[in-house]
Amino acid sequence: MRSVIINTIPLTQQQHISNQPPHPTPPTPPHPTYPIHPLRTSIPRYFAANTLSNRKPEPPLLNATLTLSDGTEFACKSFGSPNPTSGELVFTTGMVGYSESLTDPSYEGQILTLTSPMVGNYGVPARSGKGANGLEAKSFESSRIHARGLVVQDYCGESYSHWRAGSSLGEWLKEENVVGLTGLDTRLLTKRIRETGAIVSNISIDGKSVSAAAAAEDPNSLHLVKQVSRTSTEIYGKGNPIKILAVDCGMKNNIIRQLVDRGAEVHAVPFDAPLASMLPDFDGLFLSNGPGDPAMCVETISELKKIIDEKDDAKIKPIFGICLGNQLLGLACGGQTRKLPFGNRGQNQPVINNLTNECYITPQNHGYEVAEDTLPKDGPWKALFTNANDGSNEGLLHSERPYFSAQFHPEAHCGPTDTEFLFDTFLAACRDKLTTALGVKNLTRPLKKMPPPRPNVKKVLLLGSGGTSIGQAGEFDYSGAQAIKALKEEGLEVVLMNPNIASVQTNVAEDTTDKADHVFFLPVTPEFVEEVIKREKPDGIVVSMGGQTALNCAVEMYNKGIFEKYNVQVLGTPIDVVEHTEDRQLFSDRLNEIDEKIAQSFAVENIEDAVEAAKVVGYPLMIRSAFALGGLGSGICEDEPMLRDMAAKALSTSKQILVEKSMKGWKEVEYEVVRDSQDNCITVCNMENFDPLGVHTGDSIVMAPSQTLSNEEYHMLRTTALKVVRHLGIVGECNIQYALHPESLEYAIIEVNARLSRSSALASKATGYPLAFVAAKLSLGIPLTDVQNAITKKTQACFEPSLDYIVTKVPRWDLAKFEGVSQEIGSAMKSVGEVMGIGRTIEESFQKALRMVDPSVAGFQPKKHKMTVEELRHELAVPTDKRVFAIAQALHENSLTIDEMHDISKIDYWFLYKCERMVNTWKKLEQVDCVSNLSHSLMLEAKQMGYSDKQIAEAVQGSNTEDDVRGSRLGYNIKPFTKQIDTLAAEYPAETNYLYMTYHGEEDDVPAGEGGVIVLGSGAYRIGSSIEFDWCGVSAVRALRDMGKRTTVINYNPETVSTDYDECDSLYFEELSRERVLDIYNRDNSDGVVISVGGQIPNGLALPLDKAGVKILGTSAKNIDNAEDRNKFSAMLDEIGVQQPRWEELTSPDAAFKFAASVGYPVLVRPSYVLSGAAMNVAWSDKELQACLDEAGEVSGDHPVVISDFIQGAREIELDGVAKDGKYIAAAIHEHIENAGVHSGDATLVLPPQDLTNYQLHRVRDAGAKIVQALDVTGPCNIQFVAKGTDVMCIETNLRASRSFPFVSKTMGVDFIEAAARAMVGEDTSHMNLPTLETRNRPKNFVGVKAPMFSFTRLRGADPVLGVEMASTGEVACFGANREEAFLKALLSTGFKMPNKNILMSVEESLCPKMTHSAFKLHEMGYKLHATKRTKEFMDKVGVPTVLLAYPSEVEEAGGEDVLTYLKAGKIDLAINVPTHKSKRLEDNYLMRRTAVDFNVPLMTNMQIVEVFTNAAHLYQEGELTGIEGRKLFDYYKEEDESEAWTDPKEFH
Repeated sequence: MRSVIINTIPLTQQQHISNQPPHPTPPTPPHPTYPIHPLRTSIPRYFAANTLSNRKPEPPLLNATLTLSDGTEFACKSFGSPNPTSGELVFTTGMVGYSESLTDPSYEGQILTLTSPMVGNYGVPARSGKGANGLEAKSFESSRIHARGLVVQDYCGESYSHWRAGSSLGEWLKEENVVGLTGLDTRLLTKRIRETGAIVSNISIDGKSVSAAAAAEDPNSLHLVKQVSRTSTEIYGKGNPIKILAVDCGMKNNIIRQLVDRGAEVHAVPFDAPLASMLPDFDGLFLSNGPGDPAMCVETISELKKIIDEKDDAKIKPIFGICLGNQLLGLACGGQTRKLPFGNRGQNQPVINNLTNECYITPQNHGYEVAEDTLPKDGPWKALFTNANDGSNEGLLHSERPYFSAQFHPEAHCGPTDTEFLFDTFLAACRDKLTTALGVKNLTRPLKKMPPPRPNVKKVLLLGSGGTSIGQAGEFDYSGAQAIKALKEEGLEVVLMNPNIASVQTNVAEDTTDKADHVFFLPVTPEFVEEVIKREKPDGIVVSMGGQTALNCAVEMYNKGIFEKYNVQVLGTPIDVVEHTEDRQLFSDRLNEIDEKIAQSFAVENIEDAVEAAKVVGYPLMIRSAFALGGLGSGICEDEPMLRDMAAKALSTSKQILVEKSMKGWKEVEYEVVRDSQDNCITVCNMENFDPLGVHTGDSIVMAPSQTLSNEEYHMLRTTALKVVRHLGIVGECNIQYALHPESLEYAIIEVNARLSRSSALASKATGYPLAFVAAKLSLGIPLTDVQNAITKKTQACFEPSLDYIVTKVPRWDLAKFEGVSQEIGSAMKSVGEVMGIGRTIEESFQKALRMVDPSVAGFQPKKHKMTVEELRHELAVPTDKRVFAIAQALHENSLTIDEMHDISKIDYWFLYKCERMVNTWKKLEQVDCVSNLSHSLMLEAKQMGYSDKQIAEAVQGSNTEDDVRGSRLGYNIKPFTKQIDTLAAEYPAETNYLYMTYHGEEDDVPAGEGGVIVLGSGAYRIGSSIEFDWCGVSAVRALRDMGKRTTVINYNPETVSTDYDECDSLYFEELSRERVLDIYNRDNSDGVVISVGGQIPNGLALPLDKAGVKILGTSAKNIDNAEDRNKFSAMLDEIGVQQPRWEELTSPDAAFKFAASVGYPVLVRPSYVLSGAAMNVAWSDKELQACLDEAGEVSGDHPVVISDFIQGAREIELDGVAKDGKYIAAAIHEHIENAGVHSGDATLVLPPQDLTNYQLHRVRDAGAKIVQALDVTGPCNIQFVAKGTDVMCIETNLRASRSFPFVSKTMGVDFIEAAARAMVGEDTSHMNLPTLETRNRPKNFVGVKAPMFSFTRLRGADPVLGVEMASTGEVACFGANREEAFLKALLSTGFKMPNKNILMSVEESLCPKMTHSAFKLHEMGYKLHATKRTKEFMDKVGVPTVLLAYPSEVEEAGGEDVLTYLKAGKIDLAINVPTHKSKRLEDNYLMRRTAVDFNVPLMTNMQIVEVFTNAAHLYQEGELTGIEGRKLFDYYKEEDESEAWTDPKEFH
């Protein structure tokens, strides 16, 4: 199939260098090389009309009214022509291509409503006369606008942005005397048209209306074809060999282009030409598209009857009709046409080829259909194509002659090009003088691959992703959970292997259809997976739902022949295809086969080859790792030393890297693509990064749909995506990423991910299309056409969603938690989570998303700490996590112009204009003296610009509160409207509960007042609040639904299961703010709100919601405050007689120093209302204490800060439980392996406790009972203690679920959150067989160990040592017959590799005596021990053999025998570096730890962990750990005696 890409300059092909001697000469590239176009450093001429200084302001919008035929009026604003008009109101769901649609003659007489909220964004190309073939530019389908009017929701005016733009949309409409309307609820209009049919409507402007006659005129009564058809013959492509007679009923320019470019000489004739007498002089007859009722074309139909009734076979000529041409053929052959209620209009209509069962995505624009039931029975005419959504006719085929037609538009320049091959079919028939019927081979998509046999599987193994980490987080819990649901729906037995204890997918039940049948909490490594395969004997394996962990594991097993050995079929994308996408050289080779473009690059496998490659591509350059996730190992290198350093680190985690020409500053665009085994292929979502190339897409602000792409660019990249995915042979879902030059059509493919990714989860939630669910079905060989659209319940999954809203994804970083980490963001991902805001405009969704990132972010406005102008410039040039706030500051204070910001950052003008628009509204608010004087129009404008009530209160002069603004707003009756995410922009009715709120609307999509319980989700994943809280939220919702309660979820995290539309009765993808929760609570008349299962963000809303009159379910807001407020809580503990470390409320620095002097250092500073130990610090001196006080005061804000004695060497204990009316109904005690001083989220937990005495357990139970009684707890709670000697002291109580609730629930075999949900709504729990405070030794026959996951590898510069503030990004848990077995499995699940031979020891002197015992045991096990000077001196004294390695600071005199050299060279298999506050060699210790992390060497920094690991490794070596083989948690349950059985396996979740 020929390429539709024009005027592009090809990039170089990738070259490969591997296993060559040092300093090789790079091989000659297989194809000619061309330089990548550099970005211009100054503003290019293309943008000249678009810069701030040169923009031509549009005239003010005029008041207008749209009046429907039933009398309904809509007040709005007008742009373009000031003249009133009338016409038939129709809609189109296309997201790009407005200039093409407006000039399409098929829209003659109609007022066109665009469902896309983003119109005018790329302006309109210059109207500069005729181009090739004597036709207008490709963006225009004719010489004028045919639509009588245009209706859009939000018009951008002069702030368009595109290199080809010649003017704004409004200027063009004015030139053409066409009116545009804006400020309407276009979704409401679309639904009205959908329900009643196309509507004759009138537009009045500034009180001026059309005449009564014009208002009464129905365009359907007019002969519209006669109005648009040419009156004389015109010839195009003169001299081409194939002569085509083309009937112009309103023929689009692109039809002529398609024919001429394929070798046709096109004679375009009027619709009423004598076709029958003319046709003998031609090779074929083409019937064009056109407007109106086809039955009015009497002359054309009469001529066609003569032609198709021709008896002489020798005179038969091929006929091809499009759109109206299809209808004319239907009428000529004796059938009838009927008007469709609203027509099929848009770029995403799925059409089935009835000959081949292929499904095509087609662009359409028609209001009539051929009524198939009226075709002559038993005649030669059959339906060739059928609309997959509504079953209407989409084309005809003659069974004996070469006549065929398509109702859709295979030529559409503003739509998918999937069916362009029909022109080839037609012209081939003309060229070959075909007189007989077209066969299947003529009407099949070219280059179609034959489908493989459908897999015959009954039992499937699904590999999970393991613990969450940066680059591989909760999105894989969502995708895995969706896959399990899909596989179970097909009747398969599902075995899941995933050690992520906190994931929803690792829930188990034998009697449900959406959970796995068997779950193995085991490392996802080839050794363990093989053991599970041996035991479970699955027929198939799914590897695309578990991120890079599962994919890399599967590739290794495939190459070892393990799948073949056990006859396990890989479902979905074959492994060799995966390798073709992951291996950079193979990827290049495959793309070269289809002449696709990648940047000039070399695949290398060592540092010297990388340096040689750099000499060819030049600096700056990009390096990328193969088989890596989230940009791990990638980065921009400015020079050779930087390249050598980064390449060494990258090659420590990957066998191959790519040295690539930098395209920094280009646009980055992604498409999510789905392909089935039948070769049906669709794009589900396209997204564009706010940040230009150079920032990893996971760290970039991303918007969907793309914002700045023209129609040509959008479909160029879409066509390429389908071409690439089909060529590679991917089955299921994949992601393709592009770099697009901002000033040309030049592009390069960055990568293809042949698996579910973070972008897949975002695309699923952005569109409502369940990608993982569909991909799992496709992996079984089920075609897309057999999978139902789960949102609409009426259409099928083989379609491309239309969005009538804007989605903005903003990353969440926690870089401030790490000392020494670089704040810069680049090609290697650093964000720990993300949020997704949905609105009807960029401004609305952008502001929402920024607030969602953290409650401390008010929206798009400057941070409190202002930057200087130079700092602003640096921030724009070298971005950090604060870049968006730098843009806000520059706009607020006018310190940089938009032109300057664009020049520095290369951020597209479109995005900067949108930012400016928000700030302009803020500046208007600043002119208002008080909220009571805020006008209705400005209040509405502010809300539509995304400003919260709190922001408006801040902007307006005077002392205003959020409630002042809310009261004023409600007084104006300004409330948000509730809209559905329905995948189809309201084109079809949708049975969906997937909702968002907007101030751009005039009606709700769903009724209000349905009551029920609201469950608040956890918001963005962050350090301290991750997947475990999503598990808690989902468990609460499922329990409430099982009790018959109506449930509503509010959450905004696209990576979660809780934001899956079918988990609850109503899902609001909305902010977790007081304002929005109140909006929903009041709208739905909710029965109450659950705030205790989503972590600290909902918990922090307890008091504000309570004061606003919201019913909090469970523990009262007052008692939540008593627990969160450090001062109140500590006072209460004293009052009820629960021991705690000595404490004092912080009233002044002097008081803190005085307290520290009285108790002695160390002391602990603890803020209130924080999560994950934020700003909690241990101080060992006055200087450290002062720094701690400054940080704590900033984080805690208005809440108290407490200082307490820090107990050194104490054990930490946790009591997780559920209480009802102040009494425990469920309880579980677990211990930390690490001593106190390591945050509980970073600690390794053991259940049941192995080292606690009965006395300590008694003290914990006694204190716990007193605390829950004093706080009158109903619901979940977590209490933390430290124990030393006979002291057992309470240090913290959380009246909410904690991180450990999933671990406790799954280990104990009963869902603590279900119990909590029942308690909070007053339901009975007696049947649940819950463990109580009095329960002993449960579980008895096994031990569970939960281990933390860290992402220090990605956080360059961060010190990987643990403290009281949390650093882990995820967790895993495994089970064993004893602690050591469970610990070792858990450790391996984090990615830890057992050391082979060499271990480095460097511990602070005071710890050397303790280290001796472990060191000697390691020595006896055969390990070679290396030590730094002080550690070696001690080990020499006690007789433990070690080899000296020099400190990093002494590297020069070490002669290569130093720590850093050994770590970088891979000569150390395990590094042990345990510092204390007494450590003197701070820099040396840091460098040892950081180098170990950077070069992928396992690292231990805690003495208790070292001791347990040593014991576990020793037992394993001795053969005493018999449970290291794969076992399920249920295996341990089943081994219990009946008399001892704690719970039946079936009761577990």
